[in-house]
Amino acid sequence: MIKIDSYEYYYNPEDGKYYIRKRKSSTHPLKKIKDKLNKSKDKKDRKDKTSKGNKGNRSDDASNKGNKLRDKADATNKTNKSRDRAHTANETNKSYDKAATANETNKAQDRANTVNDMNQFLDKADTVNETNKAQDRADTVNDINQFYGKADEMNETNKLDEKMSKVDITEHSLYRMSIKNNHNHPIKVSIVMPTYNKYHQTSLSLYGLSKQTFSHAEYEVILVDDASSDNTSDILKEVDVPFKFKYIQMKQNKGRSSVRNIGINHAEGDLLIFLDGEMLAPPAFIENHYKHHVHESNLVVTGAMHYEGVYTFIMPDYNEDQVAHLKQLVNNDAEYRRLYENYEQTQQHLNVPCPLVTKEDIDTNRFQRLSFPNRYFLNSGLKHFGERLEGFTLPYIAFLSGNVSVRKANLKKSGLFDETFVGYGAEDWELGYRLYKNGVQFVLDPSTVAYHQEHGISKRKVKEQWGNHYRFVKKHPNIDVLILSLEWKELPFMHLHQTLVEYNELEERFPDEYNELTHAFRTMLFRIIEYLNNGQPVTKLYDLPEDSEERMKIHQQFETLRPRGFDYLASSFEQIYYL
Repeated sequence: MIKIDSYEYYYNPEDGKYYIRKRKSSTHPLKKIKDKLNKSKDKKDRKDKTSKGNKGNRSDDASNKGNKLRDKADATNKTNKSRDRAHTANETNKSYDKAATANETNKAQDRANTVNDMNQFLDKADTVNETNKAQDRADTVNDINQFYGKADEMNETNKLDEKMSKVDITEHSLYRMSIKNNHNHPIKVSIVMPTYNKYHQTSLSLYGLSKQTFSHAEYEVILVDDASSDNTSDILKEVDVPFKFKYIQMKQNKGRSSVRNIGINHAEGDLLIFLDGEMLAPPAFIENHYKHHVHESNLVVTGAMHYEGVYTFIMPDYNEDQVAHLKQLVNNDAEYRRLYENYEQTQQHLNVPCPLVTKEDIDTNRFQRLSFPNRYFLNSGLKHFGERLEGFTLPYIAFLSGNVSVRKANLKKSGLFDETFVGYGAEDWELGYRLYKNGVQFVLDPSTVAYHQEHGISKRKVKEQWGNHYRFVKKHPNIDVLILSLEWKELPFMHLHQTLVEYNELEERFPDEYNELTHAFRTMLFRIIEYLNNGQPVTKLYDLPEDSEERMKIHQQFETLRPRGFDYLASSFEQIYYL
């Protein structure tokens, strides 16, 4: 908005006329343009004076124009406002004091005539709307039009600055938090998304979350960037999302558990959904999670057991199996096949991600032609226990933090993620185990599935996984945690479950008869993970001298297992005892 008080009238004794100019104290960005406009009008008036040579004619013209101005001023009261603002000049004050008479009014009109266009511009600049009208008429000041055409109520000059000015920023010793769309509407659901060097996938994930059927005012997304070295920090200024968006940028890498806990601490919702940064959520994703928790307060709901993968980008670090798999999937769509062939011919050497899936593909679900199911957990036995895993002895393995929801109150009761778990694996199972011990019910719901955008697999993940699993069994050296070591032997979860059922039954029916065997079994299960963590060969897990008394007792006890119906326990014991 133009400030009229920034201008003043002044008297030029050389030609006996009044002009308008910018006050010396003004710092308005259009000073040069307006000064130029004043000079142009002055020059034009002098030329007209010389060519016409008739002051009377000019006076008549001025009177006619002045009458029009006075009529307009009477209708809008704009002239009075302009005159009131012009009292800073002594000559102007005298002029307006005498304006009651027609003669003095004509003189004022004569003065107004020389700067008529500028007066109209300034008089109508009290509001942004009037400024726009003045701009339409000011053909000679095109720069002014461009400036005010871009200006908004806060005098911002571009859309990016406007968005950034609405970001609330909080500094912390460990991170910086920026909030977009900050509002006071109650938040029901908080989505906590950790990410690290997944810029391309995370951008698409946020787009998917912006298309949710759940009320945008009632959920927030907390993206915790674990000190990424790629372009992840650009997401804050690039995304245009309808929900409250909190971007937390760590100042140094802290690991999955730590950054999730930071997200939890900034969550406003009673329900938390943990979602990895590369997960692409369908429109009903939040709604389908939320509906389970409306009437029950002691649940963990997971969509991760119904895993869906999708190739949204061609990543240069895909392994051979991923490349072969993608080549098969692009044959499901001619356009995707064309993009892939073009990548092989022209872009493969660039070593940068090549986009396959667009936002339009997400809107139309076309991206699903590059998706595939992975039912490892269900096919390994969990599908036999139904949606609520009733009777399953290892339900905590359903707490997979890539896609799982739980009430914040349950986390406060059981504790947050254990931050001694750094790197990949087991930190979510460990928290799930504590929730399980506190009586939380686990639910598998295929309608809460999200699509995992495939990326390269780091070789160090395997070592990190065994290291965190070792922390898990050291922290909870219980049989229902140790039994997971059998997964190393690629035994299905149904086998693990049945082994655990029989182990518990054995101790209940024969409390003192199998002490040596059960002790040896637990020790071997622990040493599997210990040896894997240390990089040792997994052999001779319970090596005893041939003629030792303990060895003899173990053999005798083992021989009675199958006759008494403990077939799964006997099989599991046998597979690791003779390694």
